[in-house]
Amino acid sequence: MSHWGFILAAYAVTGAGTIGLVAASWTAMRRAERQADALRGER
Repeated sequence: MSHWGFILAAYAVTGAGTIGLVAASWTAMRRAERQADALRGER
């Protein structure tokens, strides 16, 4: 029985999790920047 299927699945889950975390962090950063700009009266 080959173990490559498990290895590829583990890499896929890790990659998807990393991409999801980066997307969530970027979205939160953009929202915080908008709120900070609104407090300063910019844009």
